[in-house]
Amino acid sequence: MYVHPKLIAFTGRLEALFHEVDEEMEDHWAGSFALHPNRLERGASGNPEMDGLFEIAPDFTPGIGSAKGRGYIVSLRVATLDRVSSEQLEFLLEESAALVRAKLPRYFPDRKLEVVRDGKRFKIVGDFSLGETHPLSG
Repeated sequence: MYVHPKLIAFTGRLEALFHEVDEEMEDHWAGSFALHPNRLERGASGNPEMDGLFEIAPDFTPGIGSAKGRGYIVSLRVATLDRVSSEQLEFLLEESAALVRAKLPRYFPDRKLEVVRDGKRFKIVGDFSLGETHPLSG
């Protein structure tokens, strides 16, 4: 399966952005909730999505049925058995979306991207183009 090199570069930067957001959320909320017993301690896996209290990741959606269209949903999961109220979860989601919004220009200075509310979620929308293609010359 062929994957466009610019898509690989884009997703790499997007993952780095989300890993940085995860680290900041872990720093800020450390000790607020007990870590799920089946979840690795922070830093144990080498991938912030797989350990620690939070899993914060971009999930692509084609945007079918959404007025905002396609984009990357700011996905947040709290790995705990503690009760997390809907108000607490909303607050954590808003904070993670605000961090993503603040960091987007640094990770993607050449693109017009923004974080918008899309129903109950936050989504990155904007310029996801990979550039122009050029026919092979023979």
